[in-house]
Amino acid sequence: MARTSNLSRPIIEALYSEALVLADEVRAVFALGTREPALDEDASVRLALSTEGLKTTTRMMHLLAWLLNQRAFFSGELTDNQVRNHGALPPDRPADPAQLDMLEPETRALIAETEALHGRIARLDRAWRQGFDMGSPVRVFQHRIGEEFSRLEMRQSGPAQH
Repeated sequence: MARTSNLSRPIIEALYSEALVLADEVRAVFALGTREPALDEDASVRLALSTEGLKTTTRMMHLLAWLLNQRAFFSGELTDNQVRNHGALPPDRPADPAQLDMLEPETRALIAETEALHGRIARLDRAWRQGFDMGSPVRVFQHRIGEEFSRLEMRQSGPAQH
């Protein structure tokens, strides 16, 4: 399958730059989890920070790995086949709402930003794997209407006479 022009080096480079900045912010926020807990710090908050930090950093590593594979393809270091067979973006593990409620608003916003980036790149990965042959929503709707009219005509005409 030939590589379509809808996934280009500039798109990948822009996403890679965005992901690097976001990964640095994630590292800065969740590196605090390695410190000693304060005397009055709630253990459940610390657990939520640790759990959501692990999910968030894993999400970012998956995004960066996917982007690095794409960059390697555009640099000629990987073939189209290698990227297709071994470069799929793993599914996301969204944050737990109960644990999010325990975290500071800025931390929740950062986690949401990583989830949004994962969603964008996951949609791009799916579209790329389908050759960007997503079909027009209007044509899909028209096709469904046509199928329904065909079914109605068949019901109205009754069983076929042989």
